[in-house]
Amino acid sequence: MTFDILKINIPQSPGIYLMKDSEEKIIYIGKAKNLKKRVKSYFLKNQNYKTQKLVEYISDIEFVLTDNESEAFLLESNMIKKYRPRFNIELKDQQRYTYLRISDEKYPRLLVARRTRDGKFLGKGNFFGPFTQGSSKLLTIGTLRKSFQIRICKQLPKKVCLEYHLGNCEGPCEFIDAKDRYSKHVFALEDVLKGKNQTNIFTSKLKEEMKLASDLQQFERAKNIRDTLIRLGSLQTKQKMEYVENSDEEYFGIGYKDQTASVMNFRMINGVIRDSDKFFFDLVGDNSFSNFLFQYYSTHKIPKFILTSELPENKNLLESLLSEQAGFSVEIICPQHGKRKDIINLILKNISLIHSKGEIPGLMELKEILNLSSIPSVIECFDISNHGEDFAVGSMSRFVDGLPNKSGYRKFKIKTVFGRDDFAMIGEIIKRRYFRLLEEHSLLPDLILIDGGKGQLNSALKSLQSLGLKIPCISLAKKNEEIFVPNHRNPIVIPKDKSSLKILQYARDETHRFGLKYNRVIRKNQIK
Repeated sequence: MTFDILKINIPQSPGIYLMKDSEEKIIYIGKAKNLKKRVKSYFLKNQNYKTQKLVEYISDIEFVLTDNESEAFLLESNMIKKYRPRFNIELKDQQRYTYLRISDEKYPRLLVARRTRDGKFLGKGNFFGPFTQGSSKLLTIGTLRKSFQIRICKQLPKKVCLEYHLGNCEGPCEFIDAKDRYSKHVFALEDVLKGKNQTNIFTSKLKEEMKLASDLQQFERAKNIRDTLIRLGSLQTKQKMEYVENSDEEYFGIGYKDQTASVMNFRMINGVIRDSDKFFFDLVGDNSFSNFLFQYYSTHKIPKFILTSELPENKNLLESLLSEQAGFSVEIICPQHGKRKDIINLILKNISLIHSKGEIPGLMELKEILNLSSIPSVIECFDISNHGEDFAVGSMSRFVDGLPNKSGYRKFKIKTVFGRDDFAMIGEIIKRRYFRLLEEHSLLPDLILIDGGKGQLNSALKSLQSLGLKIPCISLAKKNEEIFVPNHRNPIVIPKDKSSLKILQYARDETHRFGLKYNRVIRKNQIK
């Protein structure tokens, strides 16, 4: 049976997706700039045989959000290395992104940085990267070396070599003034590789050189410069999945929903986020974030630094216990700024996605379209039904999780409005409904839907305002199925095939049906 892609909410953000089989085993890991667009493409017709086979095995799909495409590249690579999914390309498992090293020498060199299998950098010096885009790393290094007059000789000779005569090196081996200038060249190169202001100056210079090379029909030179620009651009993209610090730290974010705590972690080893995992526990008894961390590290390796979205209770005691267990000082930190804070924020973003899993896709669409702060799980819809100038009644349907909750339906006899004034009638029943809920201290809906246009909506808003309520409120005009929103001149038009519109139409039609039924009963009783 093919996996029903319509049953899950797919974010439109960049990130990675993990496809699982019926045994919860990861069978494929991919990345995307837009997760929704990419994942849905697997379920289109006319796919090749291999893709069809993959889809046949899919039983669930999980997502890990990133802040940009570059981060998605890196996290995908690291996760593939860990899980080795059967449908991923084996070669991809060996892929490494490029890092550069400025050596720790009197006259430093620019080299490709080498790493061991566990991610540690070989050699001494300053490391820069990763470069996630572009072609040949050797071309990039060559361009940088020439631009900043960086030597390539393994050992400093006594006299200048060919590189000096070609204009690629100033010859610090022989000339005193070149020795004095060399450190300035290195500092400028470091600024460029760090993505600082000097980078913009350097890239502008390279663009001019590329144009000149192109004008002179030196197309190979122009291409090499272009590749260098692309690679330097990847350094300026803010990313957190890998950085060159040889850190040993673990990140935890925690969120709460329905008396359950959701915890997600990123483990960083030698500057690389190697893995991510999710945990859940009920908020009963002594269950707490502090207890979770202590239990977690009874079976997991303890890092030097534990970064959290909130400080656990008994922080000092927990640090002491973990330090004693690890044999070195362990510090629990709640970062407030910088790259560490960015990683925590990313984890919290993913926890929000976890909490939304299982939500009705149409309601998720409504949240995005209407820019609501939460998913409109409870919608109350209002309509007026009258026959001429008489027998006017109000009706309300209540929808929970996109479906009718008929025990929550309500009907109203109009008491204060005479004649045909739908606007005023809407205002009356809205005021009566929510005045009563306030008196009873009952839960308010997530969204109010009015059958009508701008006039009905404004009347409802006035009633809500008079009660001091700020419940999201919209109206749906039947003629063109337009949605009117407060403080927006033009209505919102949702495509007719969208499930979000179908939920609103269902609620509107159900309210209308309920109101007509009540109106008929009133007329029948009064005519008798």
